[in-house]
Amino acid sequence: MAYRINYLYRNLQKEIGYANDKHNSVYDAIALAEGVDLTDFHRMENQVANVSRNDRKTMKDFREEYFAKLGFSQVVIAREE
Repeated sequence: MAYRINYLYRNLQKEIGYANDKHNSVYDAIALAEGVDLTDFHRMENQVANVSRNDRKTMKDFREEYFAKLGFSQVVIAREE
């Protein structure tokens, strides 16, 4: 099933297509669409995962804060009908 991701990037509303088989996560998809390098993010994400023992809330908070610093906000996933 196909999805759409709606988000704000530097105060501009954007929308892209998303498929689970093409991207590791929603955040990877929007970063790819905007040409953002996530090398540092993935390194830090692995460190947070090791320290937090994969606590979902900690991981979610880390992702949202990191992407907010990059200029992303209001990330919403919607099914295509």
